[in-house]
Amino acid sequence: MGWIITILVGALCGWLASLIMKTDAQQGAVANILIGIVGSILAQFLFGNMLNLGGEAAGNGFSFWSIIWGVVGSVVLIAILKALRVLR
Repeated sequence: MGWIITILVGALCGWLASLIMKTDAQQGAVANILIGIVGSILAQFLFGNMLNLGGEAAGNGFSFWSIIWGVVGSVVLIAILKALRVLR
């Protein structure tokens, strides 16, 4: 059941981030899910572990704050992918 929640939250975070960064037309559902999951992991590493922002919420579990931090991490990931010209 945990994997299903991870995929659903990843899809939501990736979709919201793609809307914010205006890359939604280029990405499909699979890319949104992958960007959301990797973005949540990135948020946990950057904001939770390194900067100690967000406490336990950054990338952990299913809550309002974990979704917010997942979207923030996904936006950072999309910005990195745009800088590397993987996304336009």
